[in-house]
Amino acid sequence: MSLQQPRRGRVLLLAAALLVAACSTPPPQPESMRDPQANFAAYRTYGWQPVPQVDGKDAPLKLLDQNIRAAVAAELQKRGYVAAATDPDLNIAYDTASEQKVESNPVRIGVGMGSWGGSGGGSVGVSTPSVRNYQEGSLVIHAIDRTRNAEVWQGRVSGKMSQGSIDAAAVQRAVATAMRDFPGRGASAQ
Repeated sequence: MSLQQPRRGRVLLLAAALLVAACSTPPPQPESMRDPQANFAAYRTYGWQPVPQVDGKDAPLKLLDQNIRAAVAAELQKRGYVAAATDPDLNIAYDTASEQKVESNPVRIGVGMGSWGGSGGGSVGVSTPSVRNYQEGSLVIHAIDRTRNAEVWQGRVSGKMSQGSIDAAAVQRAVATAMRDFPGRGASAQ
């Protein structure tokens, strides 16, 4: 085995890693806001803001609502909050939205070189610019101090929607991302 073969293997491995890094989409980053006057040490319980009723014709919306509520409840319970049927410290609400977006890809040029055995080769590739539409979904979660009737925390996450974007596992991931900065029970104002 020559010295060239291990080096060639490392170059190919590096090129593959760069290609994967260039093609991957970063995960959506959450945005959150917190009322600096809110004393999270005082909050123990949560409940749900009243929402308009979903009729039987909107079964997918009802399922999405159930998935979002279950995911939010799981995140709150992880942080030490307890569900309360009456007079909760925090009322929780959420909004969802989706909109058509346009994505354009510019012209790209790729150059490749390689060899196998005693033969060498190279190639050049050029892509054409493209434009495509996609659906972007947003989830905003609100925590409202029931006594003050004031929003004390808000978390938001947005990202490209795919066919499975509303299944329970995808909803759980989106809610966990949106609530990443939600204060655990007992966190005081900072």
